[in-house]
Amino acid sequence: MNEFSIEKMTIADYEEVKELWMSIHGFAIRSVDDSREGVERFLARNPGTSVLARSEGKVVGAILCGHDGRRGCLYHVCVREGYRRRGIGKAMVVFCMNALKAEKISKVSLIAFSTNDIGNAFWKEIGWTRREDLNYYDFVLNEENIVRFNA
Repeated sequence: MNEFSIEKMTIADYEEVKELWMSIHGFAIRSVDDSREGVERFLARNPGTSVLARSEGKVVGAILCGHDGRRGCLYHVCVREGYRRRGIGKAMVVFCMNALKAEKISKVSLIAFSTNDIGNAFWKEIGWTRREDLNYYDFVLNEENIVRFNA
């Protein structure tokens, strides 16, 4: 069960990736951005940078990864419970970093909820720096893009 493969994510993987997202306690998805159409738009804009991990034929990890030409960003980084602490998350992050470097991107960011103890410990463990010198702001352009948290 320690064997896993790392693969470029395509829209053909959407249903399996969504099932993974829905299986993770506390995970948040948006009705528009994380719909099949929203993910397809994201992957078309960022071909080759998003990743998934498979073990025993099923998706056990995924990252949506893209950039705006200046900075990369990781979204929805997750590994299925029961498959954590096996190097899957780190292998997926390395895939994304290499894909972004190939596109001449030199800085990458992500957002982790402050209550996500597992995620925050992971990022610290693999050498990412938590920023405390800025505030994060957002502005909702589409009220229909509601957030749903998995219980």
